[in-house]
Amino acid sequence: MDKVVRSNRVAWEKASTKHVRQYDDLLEQARSGGRFFPREAEILQPLLDDHPTVVHFQSGHGLDDVALVNAGARQVVGVDYSEVAAGAAHRRAAELGLACQYVVAEVPGVPIRDGAADLVYTGKGALIWMRDLGAWAADAARVLRPGGHLFVYEAHPAVPLWTWDSDEPRIRPDRSYFAASHVNDTFPANGAQEWQWNFGQLVTAIVAAGLQIEFLEEYAEPFWRPADGTDAAAWNGRLPNAYALLARRP
Repeated sequence: MDKVVRSNRVAWEKASTKHVRQYDDLLEQARSGGRFFPREAEILQPLLDDHPTVVHFQSGHGLDDVALVNAGARQVVGVDYSEVAAGAAHRRAAELGLACQYVVAEVPGVPIRDGAADLVYTGKGALIWMRDLGAWAADAARVLRPGGHLFVYEAHPAVPLWTWDSDEPRIRPDRSYFAASHVNDTFPANGAQEWQWNFGQLVTAIVAAGLQIEFLEEYAEPFWRPADGTDAAAWNGRLPNAYALLARRP
């Protein structure tokens, strides 16, 4: 693990302590069944109707895992390199009797056997931690069985460019769509280095891993808004802030 990855892991562990501080609130959200975005649910439901085994790369607080199980997944294996996040998610799943297990490990390089999953689910702040997108895509393809799917619901590649001004959307002068990375100055922790991947790089990595892209959609609504009530003009319908991608292993 190099210096940047070590530093980012420390930042993510620090950010993940909120999953412990807010444990009771997150437990209540889990009791209610978790949630998908409406379009996310539409895309996933036909796959979940087949009761798949799901591997969730970078599973975080685990509420998506609750939603996956409640929508039909036979079981979910969450992988996250935060011991804090994985531990809290495991405890919640155990309290609720859900078919969710958690593994503390880096992505890529997940310690899961080849062809173990019918569905690899990921996103919502996951790809910013990926230094090697080709290795990530190859790992997703490896753990999928033939006919299995990769589903990504993630921040749009243009999001690092948008300011949080409330009056009108603006482009940050210190960011580039084609930059390799930038230093986070908002969430999850100041000083974390986030990797940037444009759509060309994303699609190329997935295709190079042997997966077939079935569709790619863009959305104006961000997958996350800060809890302090910030409402940036860039989030109000004019600009892309999220996307969904579905790919299949032949």
